[in-house]
Amino acid sequence: MDYRAVETTEEYVARLETGADWRAEIESLADDVGADAGWFSGIGSVSDAEVWFYDQETTEYEPVTFDEPLEVAACVGNVSLLAGDRFAHTHAVLSRPDGTAIAGHIDAATVFAGEIHFRAFEEPLERDHHEPTDLDLWL
Repeated sequence: MDYRAVETTEEYVARLETGADWRAEIESLADDVGADAGWFSGIGSVSDAEVWFYDQETTEYEPVTFDEPLEVAACVGNVSLLAGDRFAHTHAVLSRPDGTAIAGHIDAATVFAGEIHFRAFEEPLERDHHEPTDLDLWL
């Protein structure tokens, strides 16, 4: 296990813009406040979503697209630097009107309504290639 202590600088709450991209809105918040690392959680709803599942055997993301309104029952993730840019690693549990759930890595989703709590870290976190998983993970 690789770990380190982090210190927070500020905490923010934000309402995401209707019609914007969910993940891009989180990255924009991090840009606006100058945070190169942080942790977020959120709730709300989206008009559509592209959810990725990482296939551990092929080491490829498999996208699944949902062109329907979905409730964001839970959203959690972190912000770090990937190739010098702020990247919001975003996971969510999305639900349909009948209560069935969809979960995974959110690549894109159109915000209908969204509220985020973001805790910025003092020191940046950077992602780099991790050979055993073929993923970009924290250094």
